[in-house]
Amino acid sequence: MALQKLQFKPGIVRDTTDYTNEGGWRDGDKIRFRLGFPETIGGWSKLTSTTLLGSCRSMHVWTTLTGTNYIAAGTNLKLYIIDGTDPVDITPIRRITSAGAVTFAATNGSTIITVTDSANGSYEGDFVTFSGAVSLGGVITATVLNKEYQIQTVTDANTYTITSAVAANASDSGNGGASVVGTYQITSGLDTVVLGSGWGAGAYSRGTWSSAADVSLPGAQLRLWSMDNFGEDLIANVRGGGIYYWDNTNGINTRSVNITTLAGANSSPTVANITLVSERDRHVVAFGCDPEFDPGVQDPLVIRFSSQESITDWESRADNTAGELRIGTGTEIVAAVQTKQQTIVITDTSVNSMQYIGPPYTFGLTEVSSNTSIVSQNSAVAINDSIYWMGDRVFYKYDGNVQLIPCPVKEYIFANMNIYQLGKVVAASNSKFNEIWWFYPSTNSDTNDSYVVFNYQENIWYYGTLNRTAWHERGVSGFPIAASTDGYIYFHENSFNDGSTNPPSAISSYIESSAIDIGDGEQFMFMSRVLPDLTFRNSTGTPTATFTMSARDFPGADFDQTNSKTTVRTATSPVEQYTDQLFMRLRGRSLALKVSSNQVNTQWRLGSPRIDMRPDGRR
Repeated sequence: MALQKLQFKPGIVRDTTDYTNEGGWRDGDKIRFRLGFPETIGGWSKLTSTTLLGSCRSMHVWTTLTGTNYIAAGTNLKLYIIDGTDPVDITPIRRITSAGAVTFAATNGSTIITVTDSANGSYEGDFVTFSGAVSLGGVITATVLNKEYQIQTVTDANTYTITSAVAANASDSGNGGASVVGTYQITSGLDTVVLGSGWGAGAYSRGTWSSAADVSLPGAQLRLWSMDNFGEDLIANVRGGGIYYWDNTNGINTRSVNITTLAGANSSPTVANITLVSERDRHVVAFGCDPEFDPGVQDPLVIRFSSQESITDWESRADNTAGELRIGTGTEIVAAVQTKQQTIVITDTSVNSMQYIGPPYTFGLTEVSSNTSIVSQNSAVAINDSIYWMGDRVFYKYDGNVQLIPCPVKEYIFANMNIYQLGKVVAASNSKFNEIWWFYPSTNSDTNDSYVVFNYQENIWYYGTLNRTAWHERGVSGFPIAASTDGYIYFHENSFNDGSTNPPSAISSYIESSAIDIGDGEQFMFMSRVLPDLTFRNSTGTPTATFTMSARDFPGADFDQTNSKTTVRTATSPVEQYTDQLFMRLRGRSLALKVSSNQVNTQWRLGSPRIDMRPDGRR
């Protein structure tokens, strides 16, 4: 018998047939390629000690002059600052009532409390904090009432319900007294895009039979945040809402406030879709905001910028650098991404370059491409002076020119994507491995559970499954950080395990090849053994990997023979040693290889394994 070295082309190819991809990889999960060879991705561990409320879809990381590391995280329910491991709620306040404007009504035996507050402007899911209340007379004491609650149902413009931790008794007949104050946080946003209203809307069994559900929603727009730091302070903008400012000097427990309320505020935008700080020239820039001379009326194509070094001065005058621009193509600004030299502004149909040119115009705006697309606000990411983003069934790159990126898994990825939740797509840079990740919701999921990766150095693609909703490159400890659907924020690439469990569990990874023929598949082959070639470098304990060989007789047919064997590391000194050969017996016209692992503390990289085989006739 003769040994045949198996050498595969790097990257995964899925949009051709299995037969035409001979010598390539066709499937995988939680693997990457380095120097052309597949290996397991790095693991992750929890950064936060408690969960965030809501789904985090935006994060920003910065460091103060004193060396304090901050993470800002925006969810559909809250805005947080993280200093260490504990999230601190800095969600802005929308309204504070006068004393006595709020009253309570409890029902004996029920945990539901009805709150009356005239024209409170609340929606289901909003948060309110009560203070100054006295006992209702029974078990619903002042301690029970005077805290934060999430609104459960909105009855009408003046009443809503909350849920108490205890059920009221017959003595709870009071109304909370004449000094109750309600402090309302800004309206909560949608976690999932609502496709319609009326019949079928809302929770199961809501409303009366055969009638449309009365669902109170803050709007049909997915809650997204854009965030940037202005020096040591935070600028945060909720898409379609206000721009907020958090002052570091006031302490971490201070809530953010609308910039229109700051001392000296002058013509500040009241609504915007995206806000960032132009790093080179120190202007705060709002995209898709209300024009200076039509306040409160949002124009999704207007760009406004504050005067240099100012958060509050937005009035365009001859003695400052504030001003306004408007993009002429498209219907809305979807994304804005900074590079070292410019800000790239992407509408639903065009790509525009915004550059600082100095007074009197401050910024210049040039359209660099038309007839383009983009799926979400967070689907674009900057790598040095280039921008990469996901469009409508295509991927783009801008490096002075807009160009399509060839993608051999494009058809597979977009066919497996929930097109109704594309606003959740998030692009992630992992520069240590020269990768751009796009996390997206698969067909049967309403949240991000899958990813596709472009390795821009090796020009290859691969994909897998992982539930991440936000990402920031190189976090506060030198590792990327990501938000998960479980509410935690994680460090990435800092272990070999899945740190979402306690103790950490194994990362299940695999890579699977397309079929391999002898010649053109005219003859059967008989295989007797595999000589693995891999490394478990950096793994601890006794790591293993499973080699699975499958055989079939014809292209398109099922693999009718399968044989699996496990290779085990036996020594690490003076050289790494592992099971030297795996005996298998298979016969067919074509063979496929799969390498997998599901063991803690294991990292493997595949080289060029060899198989022992011989021709075995034509029949």
